[in-house]
Amino acid sequence: MTQHVRIQVRLPEGHWSGDVSRSLPSLVLRIEETMPLGKGRGTATLSASDDVELALEAHPGIDEVRSLGNQRFAVDIASGGGGFVRPLRIVGVVPRSPFEVHDGWVDWTFVCTPEQARQLLSELTKEGIPYRLTSTRTSGATLLTSRQRQIFDAALREGYYDVPRRTSLSKLAAAMDMAKSTLSAMLQRIESRIMNDMAEEIRRKSP
Repeated sequence: MTQHVRIQVRLPEGHWSGDVSRSLPSLVLRIEETMPLGKGRGTATLSASDDVELALEAHPGIDEVRSLGNQRFAVDIASGGGGFVRPLRIVGVVPRSPFEVHDGWVDWTFVCTPEQARQLLSELTKEGIPYRLTSTRTSGATLLTSRQRQIFDAALREGYYDVPRRTSLSKLAAAMDMAKSTLSAMLQRIESRIMNDMAEEIRRKSP
């Protein structure tokens, strides 16, 4: 069983992307790729929503900044300049790329085991690193019950989710021999399960 975990973590003082984003609170850093090299060193490719080159060059945790054009940069991170925080290294998980940093908070998504997810939250708490758990989703678990699936299929087939709708809640309830209030409650539960399960995918595919 696989756990999809989305979590926002407050990067510590001294971490290059945390410090740079805190110095420019309206800035969004998009880390496209990062390569840890050990001893706190590494490389990263990033893009920014605002002009960030001077702030990158001024940070002591960055050895070199190379402009790639259109507010994209490649940076060499100095020893101790900040890579993945210690709890990630202890648990052995790596966030999916790209990810964003805003005002000192990094938005990470992990695909890991449920045990690794629990251990990660425990290690963050032990280290005193502030975090906000945004969403969790378990792959391999059944999304809808068989009855919910029947109702979902019928709603799609009859055009309940078309724009404009080809059927009403009352007509759909009559076709399924259900009370309108019962069907409405069932559809709300189905929609909630699907939206929570698909939330991360929707964010990835939306601007």
